[in-house]
Amino acid sequence: MSIKSIFGANLKYYRKRMNLSQEELAEQVEITSKHLSTIETGAVFVSAGLLERFTKRLGVSASALFYAVEETSIDDSLLTQIDQIVDRELAKTAEGIKLKIHHETVK
Repeated sequence: MSIKSIFGANLKYYRKRMNLSQEELAEQVEITSKHLSTIETGAVFVSAGLLERFTKRLGVSASALFYAVEETSIDDSLLTQIDQIVDRELAKTAEGIKLKIHHETVK
């Protein structure tokens, strides 16, 4: 199973657990329901910013969205490492966006 498919299946699982329709979640994270559908089916992957919006809205860690259901167990330290990597990447992305905005406003 590809990482996009695992992510999509987990996203759908947590969306349904929150009793949200695709339309509701899509609106709340500011994307179209069609875009959400393509993510849930594993056709496309998310950006760091969208990943962050999903985790905040669904109340789950980013690592929870990457955990394959078929895996029998996953070590808590591994989940912590995944969370740390995701947090670092999100911070880099946010910093890059801030720098671009700063450079645009300085012009």
